[in-house]
Amino acid sequence: MEILASVDRTRAAVRAARRAGKRIGLVPTMGALHEGHLSLTRIAKARADFVLVSLFVNPLQFGPREDLSKYPRTFERDCEMLQCEGVDLLFAPPVAEMYPSSATTYVNVEGMSERLDGQSRPGHFRGVTTVVSKLFHIVEPDIAVFGQKDAAQVAIIKRMVRDLNMPVEIVVAPIIREPDGLAMSSRNAYLDPQQRQQALVLSRALRQMQQTFDKGERSAARLMDAGLAVFREEPAVRVDYVSVVDPDSLEAIAEIASSALVAVAGYVGTTRLIDNIVLHPSSKS
Repeated sequence: MEILASVDRTRAAVRAARRAGKRIGLVPTMGALHEGHLSLTRIAKARADFVLVSLFVNPLQFGPREDLSKYPRTFERDCEMLQCEGVDLLFAPPVAEMYPSSATTYVNVEGMSERLDGQSRPGHFRGVTTVVSKLFHIVEPDIAVFGQKDAAQVAIIKRMVRDLNMPVEIVVAPIIREPDGLAMSSRNAYLDPQQRQQALVLSRALRQMQQTFDKGERSAARLMDAGLAVFREEPAVRVDYVSVVDPDSLEAIAEIASSALVAVAGYVGTTRLIDNIVLHPSSKS
């Protein structure tokens, strides 16, 4: 596996692969890798001939009171994991390489970027779409793989790709969970053992909403009430949101007539965690 920090050298390596007739797959990450990330690389390897993983803790998507400075950084371990997965190239640029001094250009998906996580983290999605658009321009991948756990991010990136006519296929990988149901996240490393147990309320709330839906409930308000009732059983976790939205636009819906994204977010101590499921009326059990 080649490890590069330079935009120019990364472009050269990818172009050489493309000249050799290889299909390019990109997996953007912020490092602190876990099995969820590795599942993305495996999907990329199945769909592409040359897989590039980016590792960049993007300062633009962190708010002024968020955890940029303490975000887990495990570079050597990440490299070992990606080497074992057969990744071809790791692009790990410094901040100055991605954001030259006096850079003032941003990419923002208006409207959608203020929904769900964007409402409680102003500017977050502008940071995401800016860095992802830069990665797409640097790598020019045929496919890019993202995780369903970041469902709002996926919807916004898909809209950006559509609106800007970017020639990349967005592939969405399913959420990878721990055996007890907790969605894998780099931020889980912040949790002490007690908080780790408290965090399970997110997946329990989603299961309750799924069960309520499976019994025939289609009112978004009543489904959200069912989820909030579960959160109240774990008062140590502060709810950020429990929402039922359109999976593509992230707009709130009142009644579920087609697929709906059910998304939750909460603070376990000072750690903010997210999770979601997608409901399909035609698959009622």
